[in-house]
Amino acid sequence: MKQPTSPFSKQQLLPQEETLEVLKQKGELFIGIPKENQYQEKRICLTPDAVNAITAHGHRVLIEAGAGEGANYTDVDYTNAGAEVTKDVKKVFGCPLILKVEPPTLSEIEMLNPQATVISALQIKTQKKEYFEKMAKKRITAIAFEFIRDEDGKYPAIRSLSEIAGISSVLIAAELMAATNQGNGLMFGNISGVPPVEVVIIGAGTVGEFAARSAIGLGANVKVFDNSLTKLRKIQTNLKQTVYTSTIQPKNLLKALKRCDVAIGAARGRERSPVVVSSTMVEHMKKGAVIIDVSIDMGGCFETSEITDHNKPTIEKYGVIHYGVPNIPARYPKTATISISNIFTPYLLKLGEDGGLENSLRFDKGLRNGLYIYHGILTSKAVGEWFDLQYSDINFLIF
Repeated sequence: MKQPTSPFSKQQLLPQEETLEVLKQKGELFIGIPKENQYQEKRICLTPDAVNAITAHGHRVLIEAGAGEGANYTDVDYTNAGAEVTKDVKKVFGCPLILKVEPPTLSEIEMLNPQATVISALQIKTQKKEYFEKMAKKRITAIAFEFIRDEDGKYPAIRSLSEIAGISSVLIAAELMAATNQGNGLMFGNISGVPPVEVVIIGAGTVGEFAARSAIGLGANVKVFDNSLTKLRKIQTNLKQTVYTSTIQPKNLLKALKRCDVAIGAARGRERSPVVVSSTMVEHMKKGAVIIDVSIDMGGCFETSEITDHNKPTIEKYGVIHYGVPNIPARYPKTATISISNIFTPYLLKLGEDGGLENSLRFDKGLRNGLYIYHGILTSKAVGEWFDLQYSDINFLIF
């Protein structure tokens, strides 16, 4: 029996609207990058190479004059890469999509256009309720890059900055031990006939792993403490060598701290870092030993730690040098900038390909995980509970 023929071709029967809409919006990103004004923040979200890749895809990038200077990138570098450079701050904040390292200040939120999109860090521990209320009033869509997940379910921004912080902690300790910095005069390095420097690392996460890798590379004797056997097993595997590992038992830890020249705190907690090392333990440490508390941004895991800054980074207690600068990657703004830029660039190009943020959020669960305000509606459970604000499930708003 002959099949009835359709008056339409196969091509005409395919739904066309979605495709046309995406194509129409493609290549219309207009990105504004203001200069970071927070204390000692020298990073910028995109390198000139990244800007080149983005403008080559037909997008516009407007950068505030001098925004890249802290990371040693000039305005000419950005102009040559295809960006527009302006001294008009309001013009930059008037762009539909704003990229920042630090979250925008209340005065910067004032300059944002209604319905604008902001991608920056959130730093929930330093925020106030007013920040979210102002964002909501302007119906802003905001994404925290530290909460964006990749396809493996990991947080690329946190991992990347943790790698820098881990390596930095060992480089800083090496500097502080030099006699020119009033240190104990010991040097990292496996010098023939000289006992190696003893390093204790508390926390076997990314910071701990990269600190251990750097210390071992410099010839140190490393001991890693963590209460998670899974993490201790993983650090052994990743370092590809046998390292002394132990769960955090006060007796074992005290014994290691008494002998060590450098102690690195890299333990994290849900709300605050656990205080693992008491002041009594610090009292028993060698005179001239160095403590680098990388966890200081979450309260610190040494009881004697205090927040310091890059201008006066150390304090001394019980004859032990304490380093408590919260923003360690800011010491190396160029490396940190390249690292952040590598995370941002693929997402921005994908936003353009998907036809804008709305479509990307629809299909990318990892990006959706970073969203905390959608058109002025709070969508983050963590923020809602922390600040006692009403929040909505993003899945009900987008689909």
